[in-house]
Amino acid sequence: MNRRHFLRLAGGGAAALACGGVQLLTSCGDGGTGPGSGVTRTPLPVPSTLTPTGATLTAAPGTATIASGETTPAWLFNGLLPSPTIRVRRGDTATIHLVNGIPEPTIVHWHGLIVPHEDDGHPLDAIDPGGSYDYDFPIVQRAGTLWYHPHPHGLTGGQVQRGLAGFFLVGDDEEDALALPSGEQEILLLLQDRAADAAHAFEYAPTADDLHTGILRDTAYGDGVRRPTVRVAGPRCRLRVLNASNARIYRLGLGNGAPLTVIGNDGGLLASPVQIDSVYLGVAERIDLLIDLTGVAVEGGLMLESLAFDMTAAPSGSTQGVEMELLEIVRAPGGDATAPPLPSTLSTIAPLGSPAGEREFAFQSSASGHTHTINGLTYDMNRVDEQIALGRVERWRFRNDSALPHPVHLHGTHFQVESREGGRGTVYPYEGGWKDTVLVMPLELVSVLVRFDPYRGVFPLHCHNMQHEDQGMMLNIEVV
Repeated sequence: MNRRHFLRLAGGGAAALACGGVQLLTSCGDGGTGPGSGVTRTPLPVPSTLTPTGATLTAAPGTATIASGETTPAWLFNGLLPSPTIRVRRGDTATIHLVNGIPEPTIVHWHGLIVPHEDDGHPLDAIDPGGSYDYDFPIVQRAGTLWYHPHPHGLTGGQVQRGLAGFFLVGDDEEDALALPSGEQEILLLLQDRAADAAHAFEYAPTADDLHTGILRDTAYGDGVRRPTVRVAGPRCRLRVLNASNARIYRLGLGNGAPLTVIGNDGGLLASPVQIDSVYLGVAERIDLLIDLTGVAVEGGLMLESLAFDMTAAPSGSTQGVEMELLEIVRAPGGDATAPPLPSTLSTIAPLGSPAGEREFAFQSSASGHTHTINGLTYDMNRVDEQIALGRVERWRFRNDSALPHPVHLHGTHFQVESREGGRGTVYPYEGGWKDTVLVMPLELVSVLVRFDPYRGVFPLHCHNMQHEDQGMMLNIEVV
């Protein structure tokens, strides 16, 4: 038991009495107070659904409600916070009309989707204020938890910080056959850290330290609201978590120490369920969890937390790695008494096989001038930095030579994580299957197997710390 959990239990008696003697970790009243902390929590909103056939997606200034009675100016897709969730099935075609109603150039990247390069949201395709862009692409991949966000060069971090990001969910027959929790038992958590007060929650005014480490703030937001709480009936829920923060890395775990059951990540289902105490989630990574509520009393709850982790050699004063309460999950009355057994096999993951070549990418950050480079280069939208043949399997080595974490994202394909040397020194079981983003901690060397298929064209490779990305930690990969 760590110090925080001891203090929570030791001080919990008065809180339990104030709630009428119900179990510790219980929400009190409408909106509730969190476990042992007395803070007011906000019900997690359910995103609306947007069908992508003939859809219009408009980015424009609007008003965000972050808690009861608290609003703030923001930039929103279709005037909504959270942004609408786009749901498709494998074999569908997405036809989406993007309208730019904000005072900056923008373009939308469909993060994790395998699409032709002209539909990928490359910075070269950014449209001016008042402009529009038409997307038309088939859904060619397996089921998965994906997302969409702006991708104009130098402006991505600010546009996401101001509110522009949403889920893009793909379904297929393989996933349907598993009968996973759905409806009210499926929870979408777009996770961000922001300032607690409405005046600063959605502003973008990075300091010099922010430009070096990336923006780190002190309060967890879920789907745009501060300190979220959610009520779930039944013994099990599916929790799809997206790290849409600018720079913060989360180490997800449950406050009661129970294990997490991981069923999927960036590229969809794992081969089989994985039980693990905690999960590192870098910026832009997704994790698909099943949360077991069978041992939780009605009106009792669990806290999803970011557990503390060590950031050796981190800049002085950095809050990367501190504990944070992320989402309170309260068991509501009703639902089935027991959950059906989970299959031991979820999916078949075909290995990519032996690589035909190898190349290395060194990620370097300097506090002097806040420079962030890959192989010593800063981004040039018009420059091709690497070429790879369509269908060729290669080993790519991502080397972090800095004291800052770098979540590495590759457009246009998914990859398989092969090894991690230095730092944490292991590939975690939840990093199996297919990935589009991998967390490379300081002094780590992560090797992945890559194959681009089915599209040729130019696709970016970059750090998804959004301040690092905006300052040039990005390259262009041409598939020929």
